Amino acid sequence: MLKVLIACAWLLGSAYGAMAHATSVVFLNPGTSTEPFWVGYSQFMQAAAKDLGLHLCVRYSERDSNNTLTQAREALQGADRPDYLVLVNEQYVAPQILRLAQGSGVKLLLVNNALTPDQVQFLDVSNQPDLLGSIVADDEQAGYLMLTELLRQHGPIAPGQTLDLLAFSGVKNTPVSLLREKGLRKALDEHPEVRLRQLVYGEWNRQRALEQATQLFKRHPETALVWSANDEMALGAMQALQDSGRVPGKDVLFSAINSSSPILEARLDGRLSVLVAGHFTLGGWAMVLLYDDAHGVDIARHGGSEREVALFQLIGPEQARRLLQINAGSDYSVDFRALSALGKPESYRYPFSLRAVLP
Repeated sequence: MLKVLIACAWLLGSAYGAMAHATSVVFLNPGTSTEPFWVGYSQFMQAAAKDLGLHLCVRYSERDSNNTLTQAREALQGADRPDYLVLVNEQYVAPQILRLAQGSGVKLLLVNNALTPDQVQFLDVSNQPDLLGSIVADDEQAGYLMLTELLRQHGPIAPGQTLDLLAFSGVKNTPVSLLREKGLRKALDEHPEVRLRQLVYGEWNRQRALEQATQLFKRHPETALVWSANDEMALGAMQALQDSGRVPGKDVLFSAINSSSPILEARLDGRLSVLVAGHFTLGGWAMVLLYDDAHGVDIARHGGSEREVALFQLIGPEQARRLLQINAGSDYSVDFRALSALGKPESYRYPFSLRAVLP
């Protein structure tokens, strides 16, 4: 974490001018500087940037979209501008940043949360020549996979019986949150025996989910399954169940997304039944795309400008142990240059996958 902040301080000075020969990138991180997912995400980006010879500055918004816009304005309208700006359409901030970017000469790439269809239509992206596109994960599939795996682990129920489910979604005005919820509802349509008793928005926050779950478990004591759109909310909900005297993984089955150390430990000790992860790699894959663009590669020819990558996979005990080792040492053992399309035929497609980290 300290290395990230030092790199930012170095890059946000006169370094853009002094290091004109190096490709510079600013990433507007929508999370907090202590949030396990977004810190780990940035570390993977830094590993990719180092391998590719890019100079990356990560700026955390601390979950405040006003901070994101201030940081975008500094990067796009200041005297020393980066070559690239990587942003997340968290809380739908992308259109404002795209307007700030006009005439700046800075190229933009969206990660994790792409523009919504309404935003695309409103912005007329054909008039955004510096927008390279987006790279996102298959979030709808992740939401679907969590519930279907929860049901598989629970096992069959008698005809006419039902299972009560509680769901913790993220933030209403964030595409990723809505897509994961869409996957949940798709799975619910296929399993009428599951009753969604309540879906709440935990805003990705452990404490908020703990408080919500404390009330929900009292209101719905027959709850058998809990679906959570990230790790922090799952940990909060599990704590609420424990506080009520029941045992996560036995009395109620929980699912989660992400690969922070606490949630991996919960997967290993059985408190968490279903874990899906992989999208922490998106920022690193984005660095490969920017490296190629900087070297004259038309990245759109190798898979299009709007990419949805199948990154999510179920994390079992073996994968959880490997990810814990990675978290402890940040040694990803990934050859990012080997993934580049530089010098490859036009038929080449980027093999972005969690398998690059978990062979």
